[in-house]
Amino acid sequence: MARLTVLEPEAMYPDTLLEQEVLGPDVEIIHGGAPHTGSLDMLTDEVCAKVDGLLIFRHWLKPQHIARFPKLKVVVRMGVGYDRLDRAACAARGITVCNVPDYGTMEVADHAIALTLALRRGLLLHHDLQRADPPAPWRYMDSPLIRRLGVQGFGIIGLGRIGTAAALRAKALGFRVVFFDPFLPNGVDRALGIARARTLEELLPQADVLSIHVPDTRKTRGLVGAKELALLPKDAVVVNTARGTSLDIDALEAALRSGHLAGAGLDVIPVEPPVEPVPGLLAAYRRREAWLQGRVIITPHSAFHTPEAWADIRRKSAETMRDALLLGGSANAIAPESD
Repeated sequence: MARLTVLEPEAMYPDTLLEQEVLGPDVEIIHGGAPHTGSLDMLTDEVCAKVDGLLIFRHWLKPQHIARFPKLKVVVRMGVGYDRLDRAACAARGITVCNVPDYGTMEVADHAIALTLALRRGLLLHHDLQRADPPAPWRYMDSPLIRRLGVQGFGIIGLGRIGTAAALRAKALGFRVVFFDPFLPNGVDRALGIARARTLEELLPQADVLSIHVPDTRKTRGLVGAKELALLPKDAVVVNTARGTSLDIDALEAALRSGHLAGAGLDVIPVEPPVEPVPGLLAAYRRREAWLQGRVIITPHSAFHTPEAWADIRRKSAETMRDALLLGGSANAIAPESD
């Protein structure tokens, strides 16, 4: 049997010792050649000709890139989202596409809850007011943001791994948790002790906090727009730690400016990193405009980030490559029609 070759082009980690341990001594591992600031176009034809397995993190994998890898059998996206990969082009070549769906589950769920609490407990609001010039009086501020958790509905769109982890956290804090996910079987709500909405329209009026946990697919792009935001209760909060394409950020800005929504916490925006002209909400946030004081938190797609998560990405990516390329497994395989 010819020796297999796996390429990790970004050199995300300082060596390949762990990957060699997982994949075994008979697999050649090529490390580097296309840093994340560049693209796969930087790779030489000589390297591309050898590659059987490709590990992708930040790079986009487009048809012209796939054509450069004549032996390619498996692509592993070193993360949850797989929108950077042209799965149709991979399928046409018979290339298996996998992701790593469980590396940052706890971190992203924690981040969603942290955004919720920072807004709903007025942490950001009072933080901003106390460092104003001059600082606000030494007293609490009445705000539609601040409410007892136990009187609120915590609405979740997408009850996958991260959505489930967020649901359990919200439930423990006293929220009444309701979810919408048409792809789950009956009984999930009973197993978790939460409520289920059969449609998005049924969920939204119950969501004093709306937390989005869906991947970027054709079906989820633009899922929450002006019409959906209008169905949320007055003074609701919207949190998105999934993909920016699922939420219309301009409609969100309008709903915040009108006063219909009390606040928003975003770890993702539609185009990342942002390019000019940046969305109006991000521009107003960066200018610290007075109308959104204490009402909006934006973090730079950092919800997954911990040293432990980075270690998980590395090991789980190598194990997924081993299982798919060497053992013929399909546990984390993504079907080309799953969007």
